[in-house]
Amino acid sequence: MKKDIGIFLFGKPAEKRLPDRVRNAIAQQQRDSEKLISWVQLLLVTIFAALYAISPKTSMNAGIHPVPWALGLYFLFTFTRLIMSYRGGLSTWFLTLSVIADIGLLMVLIWSFHIQYMQPASFYLKAPTMIYVFIFISLRTLRFDPRYILLAGATAAIGWLSLVMYVVWSEGGASMITRNYVTYLTSNSILIGAEVDKIIAIVLVSLVLAIAVLRAQRSFTRAVTDEIAASELSRFISPEVAARITHADQQIKPGDGEAVRATIMFTDIEGFSTVSEKLKPQELAAMLNDYFAITSAVIDQHGGVITQFEGDAMLITFNAVKPDPDHAINAVKTALEIQKICAQTVFCHGEKLKTRCGINTGDIVIGAIGSESRLTFTVHGDNVNIAARLEQLNKQFGSYVLASENTVDACGKDNSLVWQARGDVTVRGRAAPTQIFSISDKT
Repeated sequence: MKKDIGIFLFGKPAEKRLPDRVRNAIAQQQRDSEKLISWVQLLLVTIFAALYAISPKTSMNAGIHPVPWALGLYFLFTFTRLIMSYRGGLSTWFLTLSVIADIGLLMVLIWSFHIQYMQPASFYLKAPTMIYVFIFISLRTLRFDPRYILLAGATAAIGWLSLVMYVVWSEGGASMITRNYVTYLTSNSILIGAEVDKIIAIVLVSLVLAIAVLRAQRSFTRAVTDEIAASELSRFISPEVAARITHADQQIKPGDGEAVRATIMFTDIEGFSTVSEKLKPQELAAMLNDYFAITSAVIDQHGGVITQFEGDAMLITFNAVKPDPDHAINAVKTALEIQKICAQTVFCHGEKLKTRCGINTGDIVIGAIGSESRLTFTVHGDNVNIAARLEQLNKQFGSYVLASENTVDACGKDNSLVWQARGDVTVRGRAAPTQIFSISDKT
């Protein structure tokens, strides 16, 4: 029951043990917030000084003038705080001291009004400067840490109570207490209930802001965690697929899919098993990283999306995840560019790698398959199987790029491409034969 009430009031808590990168991201946000807080405080003290400068002075030739001294001290403290916030952040003890000093200096400034204007102590209880207390309390919400809000509220409540007690126990203070609201408004009399209302308002505002910030803090922590997780996710799958998953209006379920007309390309390294036998695991991983780096750049350049890695093989889609009206020709150009760049690159084992590509165009389904607890976002359908089979048939025909008739037709008349018919083949699982073509580039 207590747990349910806590979640209702404060929101769902974040993980107890956050990864270092999440905590570092939150800490950086809080450091930036402290800079903003310091600038706002500097603006406030400037406003205080401006208001004091333009306000009429009723006792310029008599008594002392503590307001300029209080403003000067507060300006010096705030300026020091601003500098420290840019020099690596503020420690917890300094932040605590800063909150107390902010409210304390404001209370001293308010207290000094009766001396400045040579009035009874009750005079400062009606100073409109008191409303700045709420600004100082609300400033602490920028840090997303309710502790400092509560500290500011408690300091302000205690500070104002101290000011009231000073008035009550000062000379003649008790005789100035009244219960008449009109008398209170039109004289220097004290209405205890009014001062209690102010303290209650300070406490309640602080509590409401603390609860709101605690809820926001937990949501912010979960949001940062999710953002970092999504960023990391995009390193394991394509950013386009990651965006499609994270921006879905509803949770993706098994079987959710979308029918599109697209071009599919499968790639595979020729003789990869032989190459891998010669290399140590670390060398093999380094070689694959280099290979995927250069081929991924080519794929991205032509608008393709790597939907799946499997060992040294890739499943690449065009017009499935992101729109591409020229998906067929871009797939063919990608395959030819991969041939060129692999022919020019010597990898860590001192050899060049040759890549076989199978390309097919047609209607496919893109979506999630698997179970509720484990999903894979991929493409499937008959035309996907044809592309996979064409990649394998390269070995039989001694070619490196094979495309279906659908892809050739979709490419249209492009004089830079030379197609060579390789006959009809019957893809396993299909009754109708598929006409296939190899390709070369005039350039």
